[in-house]
Amino acid sequence: MANSPYQRLKLLYLMKILLEKTDEDNPMTVADLINSLAAYDIKAERKSIYSDLELLRHYGLDIEVQRSKKTGYYIASRQFELPELKLLVDAVQSCSFVTAKKSEKLIKKLSSLTSNGQAKLLQRQVFVADQPKTINETVYYSIDQIHNAINEKKKISFKYFDYDVRKNVIYRKQGGTYKTTPIALCWKSDNYYLITYNAKHDSLTHYRVDRMSNVVALDEEANKIDKNKFSIAEHVKRVFGMFEGEIVRAKLSFHNTLVNAVLDHFGKDVIIIPSKEDWFEITVDVSVSPVLLSWIFNFGELALIVEPDTLIEAMKERIELVRNNYI
Repeated sequence: MANSPYQRLKLLYLMKILLEKTDEDNPMTVADLINSLAAYDIKAERKSIYSDLELLRHYGLDIEVQRSKKTGYYIASRQFELPELKLLVDAVQSCSFVTAKKSEKLIKKLSSLTSNGQAKLLQRQVFVADQPKTINETVYYSIDQIHNAINEKKKISFKYFDYDVRKNVIYRKQGGTYKTTPIALCWKSDNYYLITYNAKHDSLTHYRVDRMSNVVALDEEANKIDKNKFSIAEHVKRVFGMFEGEIVRAKLSFHNTLVNAVLDHFGKDVIIIPSKEDWFEITVDVSVSPVLLSWIFNFGELALIVEPDTLIEAMKERIELVRNNYI
């Protein structure tokens, strides 16, 4: 065994063992480390292990010693701590634009950044919620192509589709290809959107990334956009729920119990003005769209459109349309 072809890899395998098997709750004794190295056909003696541990410390590994009945060694800190990995796992699991299959692969990769013992804690995090997932497996790679095009200031081409009731893909433009200048990616209402510049109409538009396919970063130079004329942040803010509609200055009234919901949707900078008892008002620019009206309607008698009249009338029409479904 002393002449094992793997003997020169001893230090690398020792680091691998420490990273995979140890943490504060799972230290390994020198004997444990020797036995684990033997599984890789590598011979080690106690004295050499001590020297190797010092070398790994010098390399940068945070190796601590736990002294009790048995002296054990473990990795005390890593690039990602367990709470950080739990946060990342939950984010991956809750992303509707990442497929269930891709989520599983990403979570396994995140799990490899900690010990096997702590990785089990991450796996239990996977099932905290049953989130709906996209069925478009190409999203992950589409995002990569879009980022490359934005960074290189190039155009992209893609196809855009909807689903029918049987979940069949129905391409828009009869399967024709879109070609446009990508500006930014936006995560809004648990969906990923691509904001683009349409040079023909001199305007910004957007697409759901999970409904894009055959995304390719082209060699063609992107159209230049007048940053003084277009504000991406303002576009995202004004196009509420990513549905276009007439922009109006609206005064909305809410019961005090809805303050968290209002701040979540309109941001912490929105000015809250107390009105009648247990109520408050805000004044914001909104898009007159079904998404906005449905959001307000969801709160029932605890939310009220004060002005303008056009938005009030739009809500009345929306209510009447829904009412007619139950007559």
